[in-house]
Amino acid sequence: MMRMAMSPAASGLLRELVRRAGCSRDRILLTELRSVEWQSLTFVGERHQLELRIAGDDAVTLAGQITNGLAEAEFAIARHIVADIACSREPELASDGSITLCIEALTIED
Repeated sequence: MMRMAMSPAASGLLRELVRRAGCSRDRILLTELRSVEWQSLTFVGERHQLELRIAGDDAVTLAGQITNGLAEAEFAIARHIVADIACSREPELASDGSITLCIEALTIED
């Protein structure tokens, strides 16, 4: 199995999204990840784009647990703050019952 290289901020963000779903990690597949460095005059961080595929009969419910209130959610990521997070497009329901979420986030170093 090939593992994607992830920064600590991206890894923490994924871990927190899975926690929001309230299910085991093996129910959520990370299908795409892009993280790029970001900075302003006063902050340093990363922009992230994650694509998650959730399988199972309760995929829609789990996707809702991740996305409901996402913009206002608190995330516990060591040495990072989630400054902005949102779904970048509507969830996509596949014929097999799985659902795909596309999430964009900005993390800044604390």
